[in-house]
Amino acid sequence: MSYNREDYVRIKAEFAQKSIAARRRADARQMELYGRIPEVIEIDRLLSKTGREIMAVIAKGGDVEKGIADIREKNEILQKERGELLRKNGYPENYSDVQYECKKCDDTGYVDTKMCDCMRRALVLAGYESSGIGGLIQCQSFDNFSLEYYQSDGGNYEGVRCAYQNLRAFAEGFNRDTYRNHLLIGGTGLGKTHLSTSVAKTVIDRGFDVMYVTATAMLADFETKRFGNGLSPKHNLDRYFDAELLIVDDLGTETVNQFTLSCVYEVINERINRRKSTIINTNLSKKDLEARYNERIASRLFGEYIPFQFLGRDIRQQKILKRM
Repeated sequence: MSYNREDYVRIKAEFAQKSIAARRRADARQMELYGRIPEVIEIDRLLSKTGREIMAVIAKGGDVEKGIADIREKNEILQKERGELLRKNGYPENYSDVQYECKKCDDTGYVDTKMCDCMRRALVLAGYESSGIGGLIQCQSFDNFSLEYYQSDGGNYEGVRCAYQNLRAFAEGFNRDTYRNHLLIGGTGLGKTHLSTSVAKTVIDRGFDVMYVTATAMLADFETKRFGNGLSPKHNLDRYFDAELLIVDDLGTETVNQFTLSCVYEVINERINRRKSTIINTNLSKKDLEARYNERIASRLFGEYIPFQFLGRDIRQQKILKRM
């Protein structure tokens, strides 16, 4: 697994602070007890000597087991006395204990050297946001993608079913060595974004870095970087080349000029050279793509990408009619 680097650095730092904050809160609660129940101070002082007492018993020799058992018995009596004092004053027995959110890792994010499930969940949620489609991922998945809308007149049921099966297998089997590109072609409202989002969600859940962006937004980042208008690009440009999966939505809606064509070519070609998987969605037909883009781009789109055609009636309109 290789989560987004910036997410990983941020989440790891957050976990380190979370663990420290939990201990500080426990210290504050303990000081509160000392102020309200002075007897607890002496009990805690005696309990804190446990380690030294055990070491002394071991160093002395003789019946070590009995010596340690006596210390434990004394500690149990002190702990019971402490608990009774806290209850009598309206506190739970564990009031001054460190209260971690995750008891498996004590909020460090790791159990021994293995990443804890709680940190993995935090990284997945961060991946949703850094992918660029955090909202859509919450409501679109393979499980709620329906093929019934492609059975209408002009629909392409078998073609979309093939796209669904291939993209789901691609996402569920995604790993470090995966290299496959997909080109989703079809009009607005035919499910291309839903399937792309489903891929993104599944791949992020598997622990990989996904970047989802519209063609217009991607080129705006390159323009900001090149022309230096005082603003920083919304996204780190390195991610267009380094993300393990890049999904570019709405290719063909951007302004076409020599600069934008060179940027589109650079992203497509560099990711092919690095063997980084890419999904591109477009409302343009094959003929329109060939007319709009130069031969270098078109040859790579149709030579290195698996194309899937989406036909039929706008699904949003079908849903509206279905509710009427």
